[in-house]
Amino acid sequence: MSDNIPYEIQAEIIKRHPAKSLVEFRSVSKQWKSLIDSREFLVAYNIYHNQTQRLIVWYEYPVDTEEKYVSFIDDETFAKQGFAVTVPVLAKVLNDSRVVGSSQGLLCLYGYYRVPGHSRHNSVREMAVLWNPSIRKSVGVAVPGVLRWGLETILGFGVCPIRSDPMIVKITQVNVNWEMRSRVSVPWVVEVFTLSKGSWRILSSNLPNKSIKITWSQVVIDRFIYWFAFDKLVAADGGFSTKNMIMSFDMTAEEFRVVDLPENLANQSYMNLSISKVWESLAVVEYATNMMNQVCNVWVRDHGVQNLFKKLFTINASYASIRSLGFTKSGEPIMEVKDYYKEAAALVVYEPSLGYINKYWD
Repeated sequence: MSDNIPYEIQAEIIKRHPAKSLVEFRSVSKQWKSLIDSREFLVAYNIYHNQTQRLIVWYEYPVDTEEKYVSFIDDETFAKQGFAVTVPVLAKVLNDSRVVGSSQGLLCLYGYYRVPGHSRHNSVREMAVLWNPSIRKSVGVAVPGVLRWGLETILGFGVCPIRSDPMIVKITQVNVNWEMRSRVSVPWVVEVFTLSKGSWRILSSNLPNKSIKITWSQVVIDRFIYWFAFDKLVAADGGFSTKNMIMSFDMTAEEFRVVDLPENLANQSYMNLSISKVWESLAVVEYATNMMNQVCNVWVRDHGVQNLFKKLFTINASYASIRSLGFTKSGEPIMEVKDYYKEAAALVVYEPSLGYINKYWD
């Protein structure tokens, strides 16, 4: 591109190109590479290309258990034009990896790896990988601490829309099963990592009650990271009961807050619930079994009334299991389903207006 064209105009032209071109543009000059890798460009690019949103699905083959990712365009051609996504080398070294979350076009993966030359006990290291599939760039983030018996690490990830700065929130808590056996309760330890500073720091104030347990089910909406959580309560007879809730973290103020659930959701087994988002609204997905059918209720938060969740629709399907993976931008749930006589799962989309399931990929 001519040097006579102002830099700001060059940035606008680059922003309008497809993601595949950005990979090539990064090799043109140091200036272009710096532009494309910047947080500001990432946010502007995602806003401009929002109408062609892509969804990435993680899966593994039952035979070789190799982890793979495939990308789909979120439109009427969904799952008919999927293509494989190249997984970064950093992600391939992770064991027991999981997708923490996604925000502003970035994915956060988490797992552990072993350091060669160390004893088995001291060789385990935890790592998060921030991955931008559009430009095929990834960054490894060492997660402090080591895996210890009785303790568990839960991460949260989001890109603050105000600061345009990727943030990882690490919560160390006592595993609920170990806590119930040992009767030992330990306060939360919360650490925050921002990509701009490249370091971790401890949050020591405004921490939730130590009896509250965070789960891996999470979603990012605006400047908030939400986790599905439950409070472990001690009954009068010495036993335990739980109360379900949602824990939020404001990435700007760096404060935790509890989002209460209605009684019908708060008082059932926490293993039957997860959270998601529909049309940028907080949603709760409730699972149940009715005879041979699996039932999935989708509840959406009503912003007009505090802590009110309204049922959006109910899915009643004759599968051995169903699990919500998320929603299309038009509000249709994407689900993983398994038949009673098949080991492999299938990817389906439920059409709420028509009341039936379309099987797209298996």
